[in-house]
Order: sequence, then C-alpha cells, then structure tokens
Amino acid sequence: MKEQHTESERAQGTNIGWSGIHSRMAAAQEAITGGTIRSPEEMRAVLRARARALAQEREKEAGPQESLEVIEFRLAAESYGISSAFVREVYPIKDLTRLPGTPAFVLGIINVRGRILSIVDLRVFFNLPQKGLGDLNKVIILSDERMEFGILADVVVAMDTIVLEAIQHAPLTIKGIGDEYLKGVTDRGVIILDAERILGDARIVVNQE
Repeated sequence: MKEQHTESERAQGTNIGWSGIHSRMAAAQEAITGGTIRSPEEMRAVLRARARALAQEREKEAGPQESLEVIEFRLAAESYGISSAFVREVYPIKDLTRLPGTPAFVLGIINVRGRILSIVDLRVFFNLPQKGLGDLNKVIILSDERMEFGILADVVVAMDTIVLEAIQHAPLTIKGIGDEYLKGVTDRGVIILDAERILGDARIVVNQE
C-alpha cells in the first residue's frame, strides 16, 4: 500500500512539497490529540509548527499576487509612490537654471552628466496647496522612450513592493490631483502616481534649446 501511495506522489510531482506540509500538520494534530505533549513549551512549539504549515498551504492556494515596485518619496508633507520602472535615478538638485517663458510648474533645468533635464514641481503641476514646504533637495528622474525630466522631492524614503490589490481608490481629498494621474492610495496613506500618464502629458514638454 505504501508503494502505491509513493507512486501516486511521483505522478503528481514532488516539487510542490505538499506531502511534507501535510505530514507536519498530521504530526502536530496527532501530538495534540494523542496526549504526547508533556509541557507548555512543547505545546507552543507544536502549535507554531502547525500555524506555519497552514500559512504555507493558504499561500500556495492563493497563488502569486501581482505587485508594483515603487520609489516612495515625500513632498510637502505628503507621501507619494511612483513605479521604479520609470525611475532612472535619484539626483541631488544643484545648479538649477531658471528658464523664462516656461510654465510655472517648470522650475528650470539642470545638467545631469551632460544631459539637460527640466525640473517639474508636482505641487504646482497638480495645483496643490503650498503647505508643509520642505527642503526640495532631491530630483527623481523619470524616463521612458518618449520623455525624460525630473520631479522635485523633499526626501526619497525607500523602495517598496506593493500588492496591487492593496491599492485603494483615492478619496475625494486626493482626487484634486486628477484621476488620470493616480493609481490610488495604500493603507499607509501613500499616494501612488501613474508615472506613464505623467510622462505622457504634452504640457510638460519644454523646448530646452
């Protein structure tokens, strides 16, 4: 009988590791119901093992979740995130040159190792209240095959991975930015911007010649 069970496991593929998980769960259950545990420490160890096995089983059943890797930054007392796929680098803002005749949200241009990039202030671009002003000493350089420019940031916090299902619809207080530029907001209150939409906005095109 054992030989038949082993052949069945081979037929289903042993790389999943389910047999090990179920064995640990069965052993834990037997230890609990069979009265083989002699101390509270042993009981806690068995319960922890069972919890780990259950967690692995549920994670496998749920399947992989789609996620988004973002660069989180702060600007004017708000936390934002933007897809790292469109972030080429983070650069300290220095030697900013003002340009006459450009929109108010374009602060000027900087030279980044021979490349001239315009710098956009998202607070002005989104027509947000000018509150909680910070240092504005970082530039996050956004780039795709069509456009490249920098956006201002007070500080770059970290790189984070966010499960897409955890991104919620933005509340009305945030929607002043414009739905077309938002992916939503996380449970931590991080506003996730749509980098592709921002890069594709024709208003940001600046003639730098």
